[in-house]
Amino acid sequence: MSSPLLILTASHNRNLQLAELVLAASQAAELPATIIDLTALELNLYTSRGETQGPGAGFRQLHQAMASSGGLWICGPEYNGGIPPSLTNAIAWLSRAAEDFRALFNGKPVALATHSGGGGQKVLSAMRIQFSHLGCIVLGRELLSHSGKPANPDTVAAMVAQMQRLMG
Repeated sequence: MSSPLLILTASHNRNLQLAELVLAASQAAELPATIIDLTALELNLYTSRGETQGPGAGFRQLHQAMASSGGLWICGPEYNGGIPPSLTNAIAWLSRAAEDFRALFNGKPVALATHSGGGGQKVLSAMRIQFSHLGCIVLGRELLSHSGKPANPDTVAAMVAQMQRLMG
């Protein structure tokens, strides 16, 4: 398989740990994968006024990883019932600064996961709507975890297997 799975984490705590769990399961399944921590990228905050400054130093790394990936796995916490700002910002910059924006998402399989302090279902629903809007093929199964419900390794393995089939 030439195109790796790109695992994006939108926080550096529990969702990074979740991303590392996905990475380990991917490696066990011999599915090439890599993690990008959106909170560690040097991306400027997207605003229409700030657009002239450009996306920042981390944009090229994000764009190249997106362009070469065969699928995405998003690990993001629920922020006040919605999508975390780091993920929204990354998508905003990709839509404004990447000439191949549609190609980065259209038809790409996407798995959704969260470790949230609250329930987590709202962020999964919001991400499902957004990535479907972007033209992605969003897996029906999703991974929801929180302090009272750790990530189920069987669910992770089943989702990795499904991504592997979709990525061909």
